[in-house]
Amino acid sequence: MTSSTPLTDSRPARFGLVGTGSWAGRTYAPTLDAHKAVDLVGIWGRRPQAAAELAAGHGTTAYDDVDALFAASDVVAFAVPPDVQAPLAARAAAAGCHLLLDKPLATRPDAARAVVEAADAAGVASTVFCTLRHAPVTAAWIAEQAGTDGWFTGRADWNAALYTPGDDAHVRATTPWRAEKGALWDVGPHALSVLLPILGDLRTVAAHGGPGDTVHLVLQHAGGVSSTSTLSLTTPRAAAGTTVELRGTQGVSAMPTGTGTAQEALSAAVDALLEAARGGTAHPCDARFGLRLTEALAAAERSLASGRAEPVPGQ
Repeated sequence: MTSSTPLTDSRPARFGLVGTGSWAGRTYAPTLDAHKAVDLVGIWGRRPQAAAELAAGHGTTAYDDVDALFAASDVVAFAVPPDVQAPLAARAAAAGCHLLLDKPLATRPDAARAVVEAADAAGVASTVFCTLRHAPVTAAWIAEQAGTDGWFTGRADWNAALYTPGDDAHVRATTPWRAEKGALWDVGPHALSVLLPILGDLRTVAAHGGPGDTVHLVLQHAGGVSSTSTLSLTTPRAAAGTTVELRGTQGVSAMPTGTGTAQEALSAAVDALLEAARGGTAHPCDARFGLRLTEALAAAERSLASGRAEPVPGQ
């Protein structure tokens, strides 16, 4: 395997983009194109015509061979479904590329673990783009709460209206993997990415279904703290919203709103990854943390099927 060498500040980092869908076109491509420390050297997608169109819009090259894109890149960003992302990310790591990954890393723990093992073997840096872990306002709040003792319980509720019956939002939001896997896998990573660094790793998770694709989680953390999460993509539009709240000996703390745009958060994720790739501190929301999210969500999926609390194996 190729062993990565640290990036330097002497030139922009060469980024390849894997993905040509809406998320790639609205968020990844424009953010990478505009970032001063990035040279967007190429785009590959499973639909060559879409790759050609997206590349032309950003003045870069459309690749028809993903391994050729890896060979031309220092860093590869992924904006594809999780179970497409994982095997390609392992290949990119083996080629010596640092990894800017989307959430969830994978929907199977073995696939996520393969990415971690490939990144470790190649010595490459990684970051998973969980939006709230990178948006400056929420990232600062999470770090502050993680440094505060005495939390008793918490909740993280993501109520989205992407697939609300009678609403046409699905026309803008539908992707096959999201429609298949639902809120648990789409917004579940967001909820857990906030709760785990503050309240600690998970022992068990109990999951119960609600209306539409709604899932209610009861989480038992390793230190004895408990938390809950409600996840939905089928919430009535008037009731949609996100809430994160913590309660403990210091009182109540709620996550701030107005966190900025997805492009701003992604730009911060790029900065964090480049720092790690240049020999700096690894971002805590890296591929190994992405694996932990996959293990927790897979346990929740098992709980939905079994009707009982399930252990979260690993670590």
